[in-house]
Amino acid sequence: MTDSFNRTIDYVRIAVTDRCNLRCFYCMPATGIPYEPQAHLLSYEEITRLLNVLGGIGFRKVRFTGGEPFLRKDFMHLLENVAEIDAFKSIHITSNGTLLQKHIGRLKALGITKINLSIDSLDKKRFHEITRRDDFDKVMQSFHLLLDHGFQIKLNAVIMNGMNTQDIIPLAALAEHHAVDVRFIEEMPFNGGYKENSALYTARDILRNLEAEYPNLERLNSKHGDTATLYKIPDYHGNIGIIPAFSRTFCNTCNRLRISAKGEIKSCLYDDGVFNIRDFMRTGVTDTELADKFREIIRQKPKDGFEAEKLRKAPKAKLQSMSSIGG
Repeated sequence: MTDSFNRTIDYVRIAVTDRCNLRCFYCMPATGIPYEPQAHLLSYEEITRLLNVLGGIGFRKVRFTGGEPFLRKDFMHLLENVAEIDAFKSIHITSNGTLLQKHIGRLKALGITKINLSIDSLDKKRFHEITRRDDFDKVMQSFHLLLDHGFQIKLNAVIMNGMNTQDIIPLAALAEHHAVDVRFIEEMPFNGGYKENSALYTARDILRNLEAEYPNLERLNSKHGDTATLYKIPDYHGNIGIIPAFSRTFCNTCNRLRISAKGEIKSCLYDDGVFNIRDFMRTGVTDTELADKFREIIRQKPKDGFEAEKLRKAPKAKLQSMSSIGG
């Protein structure tokens, strides 16, 4: 499938829950958010059906997110079903790592070995300040277990001005002896509180920080769909990535759709949600009608995040929690 800007759209991110056991302050309030009732969420049968339809129109990669996906009951059962869909041999998961450990063996047996771990600091006290939870040791244990079992790991760190900029170099150092991608993400105003650009630690700020420590930093070639600008540090086993999520300089190769836990399709992270596929399915439509609806949505995908933001009906201050939209 290609959109009107000739971008190949073959990657879907599906949030299986809006619930999370952490309370990262850039994502949601300390008291959490009003969670959707179970009946409002896409069922596993509905998710499997959607993926069969998407596979039939050319989608090849799926990432499961949340909230924290392993909070959803029987999430492994969904993964077992999806692993049987021929079109999706690239199955990825984004997790905070707190509940991963007991599932690692089963994930590997299913051939699901690509995990994104969210960790914004290697300082235990600062981790607690950011997440409002004392789970640093669990996350690091999961990280090392995944390494021991040969998983392909990307570490995601949201970099926030005045909070964890001092963690950039210690996090980057994890790539010295481990074949992991350490990716630094611009903070996005999706916690309900809008920030002006001047208050954000930008991708350029992150790069300057890295170049000061690593003057031989080498930029790598990007692939279609890459959100991260990748860099190599000489003699390091892993790579460093910077994701300009707020600057939005990667939109020209965007290859994805997002589907929230309650079935809201977002053709761009910055839109309001363009269509509720859950409600459409529950009217009794056929797979052919579902496929046609996805084609229509893809054709209408905006040029970039700035265009999508202009089309929003909600004001900037009403941007959703990242836990609700699946990252």
